[in-house]
Amino acid sequence: MPSMIPAPSELFRQLNKSKNFFLIAGPCVIEDAGLCLEIARHLKRTCQKLNIPYVFKASFDKANRSSGKTFRGPGFEQGLEILAQVRKDMQLPILSDVHTESQAHEAGKVLDILQIPAFLCRQTDLLWTAARTKKIINVKKGQFLSPNDMKNVVHKVQEAGNKKLLLTERGSSFGYNNLVADMRSIPIMNKLGYPVVFDATHSVQLPGGQGDQSGGQGEFAPVLARAAIAAGSNGIFIETHPDPSQSPSDGPNMVPLSEINRLLGSLSKIKAALK
Repeated sequence: MPSMIPAPSELFRQLNKSKNFFLIAGPCVIEDAGLCLEIARHLKRTCQKLNIPYVFKASFDKANRSSGKTFRGPGFEQGLEILAQVRKDMQLPILSDVHTESQAHEAGKVLDILQIPAFLCRQTDLLWTAARTKKIINVKKGQFLSPNDMKNVVHKVQEAGNKKLLLTERGSSFGYNNLVADMRSIPIMNKLGYPVVFDATHSVQLPGGQGDQSGGQGEFAPVLARAAIAAGSNGIFIETHPDPSQSPSDGPNMVPLSEINRLLGSLSKIKAALK
C-alpha cells in the first residue's frame, strides 16, 4: 500500500496551520510492536473523530535514566523497525528521540520527526546533523533554559538549512526532584516564529523522585494541558499507556489510555473557544 503520509514540508504545514491543536502521543518507551500498535490505533481513531492531526511517539532508547539498571528499550535497530511498522500499518507519521549524530543520520531515513531531548538541546553537532536530514525537528527546551534562550537553538537549526522546527516546553527545574511549568514560556517561544508544543506528562515528572527512578504526578497532566491550550500552545505532547503502573518508564507521569478520549475532547473545546 502506498504511503499516505505527507512529505516533511507538507506535514509541517499541516501541523502549523491546523485549526485544532496537533497531538504527539504514545508510550514513553517501546515495549513491543503489539503495544505500540494498540496505542496508535486507539489514538488515531479518537483524533480522526476530533479532527486532531496526530503523530505517534515512542522512544527506542531511554538513554537518560536515573539508574543504569532500569529498562531503556529495544535499542536503535529493533526500535526503528517497530516504528517503521507502526508507520506503515497505521499510516501515521512517527517521532522518536535521537541522542547522537550517527543516530540522527540513520533515524532520519525512517522517522518523520526527529526529537532532540531536553538535556541535549544545546548540542550543536547533534542539532546540525538532525536538521540536515531535512525532516521536521522537535527540540525540547532544556529544564535549565529560559524560553528566550531557545532563540539560539532556533538559529542553529536554521544555520543547517532547516526551517521545519517545533519547540517543546517540558517544565523547568525548581528545587529538588521537582519541575515547574511556566505558561508564559508558550507565548514567549511563539514569538520565535515556530509552533510550540507543550509536554503535559514530562512537565509533571519528579526527576529522581523515587531514588533510582523518576516519580511523577500524572493527575496534574490534564490540568496543565488545558492551561497550555488556553495559553496558545499549537500542539500537545502526551505519554500514555493502557496501564501506567506497568510501564517500565515514566509510568507515574502518564495519562491512562482509558482517559485520553475525554481529555482530548476537552482540549478541543478549549481550542475552539479561543477562535
